[in-house]
Amino acid sequence: MGLSERFRDHENEQRVFQMRALVAGVIAALLLAGVVGRLVMLQYVDHGHYTTLSDNNRVRLHAVPPTRGLIRDREGRILAQNLPSYNLELVPERVDDLDATIEELDALVDIDERDIERLRASWARSRPFESLPLRFRLSEEEVARLSVSLHRFPGVDIVASLSRHYPHGEVGSHVVGYVGRIDQSDLRRLDANRYRGTNHVGKVGAEYQFENVLHGEPGYRQVEVNVQGRVLRVLDEESPKPGRDVHLTIDLELQRIAEEALAGQAGAVVALEPSTGEVLALASTPRFDPNRFAHGIGRDMYDLLQSSPRKPLLNRALRGEYAPGSTVKPILALHALEDGLRGPDESIHCKGYYRLPGGSRRYRDWRVHGHLDLAQSIEQSCNVMFYDLAYETGIDNLATTYRRFGLGQQTGIDLPGERSGLVPDPDWKRGAMGEPWHRGETVIHGIGQGFMSVTPLQLASVAATFANRGRPVRPRVYQEVTGDGGEPIRAELPDLGSVDVDNEAHWEYIIDAMVDVTRGEQGTARSMRWRSPNVIAGKTGTAQVYSRPDGVEAVDHEDQIYELRNHGLFFAFAPEDNPHIAIGVIVEHGGGGSSAAAPVAQEVIDAWLEKREREAFVPQPFDPDTLLEPADE
Repeated sequence: MGLSERFRDHENEQRVFQMRALVAGVIAALLLAGVVGRLVMLQYVDHGHYTTLSDNNRVRLHAVPPTRGLIRDREGRILAQNLPSYNLELVPERVDDLDATIEELDALVDIDERDIERLRASWARSRPFESLPLRFRLSEEEVARLSVSLHRFPGVDIVASLSRHYPHGEVGSHVVGYVGRIDQSDLRRLDANRYRGTNHVGKVGAEYQFENVLHGEPGYRQVEVNVQGRVLRVLDEESPKPGRDVHLTIDLELQRIAEEALAGQAGAVVALEPSTGEVLALASTPRFDPNRFAHGIGRDMYDLLQSSPRKPLLNRALRGEYAPGSTVKPILALHALEDGLRGPDESIHCKGYYRLPGGSRRYRDWRVHGHLDLAQSIEQSCNVMFYDLAYETGIDNLATTYRRFGLGQQTGIDLPGERSGLVPDPDWKRGAMGEPWHRGETVIHGIGQGFMSVTPLQLASVAATFANRGRPVRPRVYQEVTGDGGEPIRAELPDLGSVDVDNEAHWEYIIDAMVDVTRGEQGTARSMRWRSPNVIAGKTGTAQVYSRPDGVEAVDHEDQIYELRNHGLFFAFAPEDNPHIAIGVIVEHGGGGSSAAAPVAQEVIDAWLEKREREAFVPQPFDPDTLLEPADE
């Protein structure tokens, strides 16, 4: 036995080995336990969580936008439709460098700052896997250029979609409206879930008013993708619910006639069906092309339209406010009969001007009329009669009289943006201007001048009230909704009460005088009796843009600066005994109502009544026996 063998402690070495083996075993057991525990966590405890993560990498949910409903006129003719187009879209999670990608794409197709701003706004609120639009309505050439280069742009694709199109262009643009791209203000009011995958929304007109009906409900498509994001298969799908079609009361033919009758002048025409309030035509000129907005109008073009002195984007029919001029005279005349201020046969003498008691200022008439009664004052539009009636009535009663016919308040039409006009009184002036009311202001409000203002829609509503002998109607453009296979939903006719009178004969007295305006020997619109076969009851009006001082000679219309020329107004209904149309017309800076506005109204009235007569005509079947009957001697 050697020396080293004698000094070795086998028992101690065995204990050390056993201890090390035990520690190693414990460590191994702990590691195995950790692995098993982690396996349990993965397979059982966190199974749902990691399955979801896995599915998010493998399965994606795509929103499927609904098809927008159509807008049609009263006869079913399409005013707004959907046409196929191609958009350039990006998927955020698959685009590594957004700025670099946009810069490279800009070399292939034009991308402006508005496109980029809209994309970034959508990027912030969208899910990473949702496809976002960068450019709308790619041309065929742009599609071709992009198609050969898409392999260089992960997450970028050309997507086919439907886009809004207005087949009649500018015709009816103010009533139909347009759709535009969803912006930040839209995002604050819209339901994000309902508009996922949708890029456009109604902005003005019927497109805005009936957005909830036209839009429909989105669907979804659940797809399985590979690691590159390419769709492998569709796992589940729910079809979107398309929007419903909205039928308007507008007649496309009459709308076109009304706009063409204005002949490029700035103005508005509103034609109503008196018994129902249905809007047959609602024209405002100058017009605009709604396709520019639906296709993506540039900032420069939009700024040009906004800053144009002709204001093509202004819906004058609803938002234009003008002094009514002499169109208020039938209202005041009816009040005078009812209140006993004038009898039907009581006359005055018009010397061509009016003076207040104790006053020296002359309130001019447009000519010397001589002796005439109330009906003749309407026929010839005598100012002196109505100066005196306004003074006798007083401003408070005068304001109340005008408001009974709906002036100074919105009509309640189912279109956005309607203005209320203004019927002033002393309280209004004190609050708005901090000044007292003067009796001279009462006088001029008897002929619709001063602070008073009305809209063309209100003029048409007043015409409908006279046509109905005191029963007002609420104007509306909505006729019915169709498109889902169910029963059409039609509009209801509200009961708005009536303009009560003590003597119903007073209605006929005023209406007969309005007929004399267009057919009487001295009617201000008497030329209509030769031009129109229809009996039209109406009233002309001329609204001064500026007040001519005493002693200053009047300037001929053609020699006057355009901006200082008078506005021409006219409201009417026809036929007088069985009205089928009521109309209000305003021609800005057109001069007198008889020369500028009345011919426009007549053209629209005649066209509508001729159409009604044509549609009502039923041809009789041919009877050959009638050929054998002898002729009368």
